[in-house]
Amino acid sequence: MLNITDTLHDWCHEGRPFALATVIDVRGSAPLPVGTALAVDADGNAVGGVSGGCVEAAVYELARQVLADRAAPARVSFGYSDSDALAAGLTCGGEIGVLVQRVEPGAQPHLAAALDVVIGGRPSAVAHVVDGPGELVGRMLHIPAEGTYDGTLGVESEDRAVVAHARALLRAGRTASIEVGGGGGEAENPDGGTCPRKFTVLVHVHASRPRMLIFGAVDFAAALSRAGSFLGYRVTVCDARPVFATPARFPHADEVVTEWPHRYLAATETDARTVVCVLTHDAKFDIPLLCLALTLPVGYVGAMGSRRTHERRVDLLREAGVSQDQLERLHSPIGLDIGALTPEETAISITSEIIAQTNRATGRPLSHSTGPIHVPAQPLPGLVTAS
Repeated sequence: MLNITDTLHDWCHEGRPFALATVIDVRGSAPLPVGTALAVDADGNAVGGVSGGCVEAAVYELARQVLADRAAPARVSFGYSDSDALAAGLTCGGEIGVLVQRVEPGAQPHLAAALDVVIGGRPSAVAHVVDGPGELVGRMLHIPAEGTYDGTLGVESEDRAVVAHARALLRAGRTASIEVGGGGGEAENPDGGTCPRKFTVLVHVHASRPRMLIFGAVDFAAALSRAGSFLGYRVTVCDARPVFATPARFPHADEVVTEWPHRYLAATETDARTVVCVLTHDAKFDIPLLCLALTLPVGYVGAMGSRRTHERRVDLLREAGVSQDQLERLHSPIGLDIGALTPEETAISITSEIIAQTNRATGRPLSHSTGPIHVPAQPLPGLVTAS
């Protein structure tokens, strides 16, 4: 639903009821991810989408019906349909599950509070029950990154279980579904207590922007900072040489820092979504920086340089005590082989590799592969269901 935050924020503060259609399940190839939503108000105004166009008309009509009839939440699935040219189906060959529910802003004030936080650019999550007992489906909790949560599912232990999982997803910056309860009895949750009911929660996450740390104030860094900003990263360019590390040279960076790279990395905040791009190809900067970067739980570490530079770099890193397991995390030479020559082409090469690494994709041409184009995200390490 966070794809239509602005409109939902306005409708909630106006007290305007609306129908919310949310993608809650994706199988195979589908155009839009879980959590994407379409909303329809009583005047027939619509915002957002669930399929990129394939089934929008059918979902729109169902949303209007649920809104007008004050009906219980309805779940519907759409798959590939070629037997009837007029049938609603996904031309991409996948299948999506959509939950359509009526939302009364006055009955869910915590939704408006969550949208306020998102509009303000602060990290937040909305936990949305999408399957389970009828009295639970459609309920929502607002879980900010810090402080107490808003709303309730009616059982404190279930609230705590959902909040614990939602905060794990917030830290990872990922929207995903989690299962709570079940397991043949009252299931223990990660925060203690029991979960007497079995249900599924879709956690919509609005996280702070992931970081792209670019080391080396070179022409390639200028192009990469622009590409990183376009992809939604909070970009930092760092170089120990003040004559090169200037905001004027890197207008697309969120910050430009003059400091020895390894000292800056040691002092700054990183997480599993952080990408580290080393573009200096100068051993006095690279080696201490990479020795540290390869010990951190960041999402990507890449270093620029020729094959010869790479071989020499690896030798120096081994001499500095970097293990083989750590070296295997290093993407060097940085980027995918697309024949890049210019700084702009190189930036595309690097960001393509980052996207592939993030999504655990191969980077091969789609025309040379088989199977679904859109593969569901893998479970987060260490994130388990309460069962």
